[in-house]
Amino acid sequence: MTLSTLLIEDDLDLAQTVIDYLELESIQCDHASNGVAGLQMLAEQEFDVLLLDLNLPRMDGLTVCEQLRQQGRDIPILMLTARDQITDKLAGFNAGTDDYLVKPFELDELVVRIQALSRRRSGQVQLLSCADLEMNLDTREVRRGGEPLKLSPTNWRLLETLLRASPSVVSKQKLEQAVWGDETPDSASLKVHLFHLRKAVDGDFEQKLIHTVTGHGFVLRASDETSA
Repeated sequence: MTLSTLLIEDDLDLAQTVIDYLELESIQCDHASNGVAGLQMLAEQEFDVLLLDLNLPRMDGLTVCEQLRQQGRDIPILMLTARDQITDKLAGFNAGTDDYLVKPFELDELVVRIQALSRRRSGQVQLLSCADLEMNLDTREVRRGGEPLKLSPTNWRLLETLLRASPSVVSKQKLEQAVWGDETPDSASLKVHLFHLRKAVDGDFEQKLIHTVTGHGFVLRASDETSA
């Protein structure tokens, strides 16, 4: 089946080059030249992967990404930008992007990234659960005891990683990889996000689900026999 992508890019020469190359690789590519038009196209049509420029007229790429995640859209997003600072990359990942490609990039690498991202969502109509905690990957909803929980995009990825592994322990490195990819975050970043995740998930509930396993990592399960 042919992959379908949407490229939101205001550099028309680059956009045409990308479109032409992807077509040679049997990847369909539609194009929008600004963020508002891109959001409209995403509302009207389904795409396998979104290629999103950071600097866009009318609405920048970070805002487009944030709005999509707030809407519960789980389309894989590859952010394209000339910015290569770690702070810019972290801003993109925190906004909800899945991957990051710095301009200028090789077109064959772009194809590989697209193909990898397109496989992440296959068969993704699933319900992950532990005790009375449920995460619906189709509707992008999390509930505990039937009540909806509000999670940031970062905490969503952390919780999904813990739920997919439950009741096994997830290492600190794997959690950081799930959120920040190959970029090394600030040493306190994971600790801060886990604090907020625990507050959202466990709150005032008597039964705590998120536990620290000393020397090993973190686990999400109903019992805490080996945690610190």
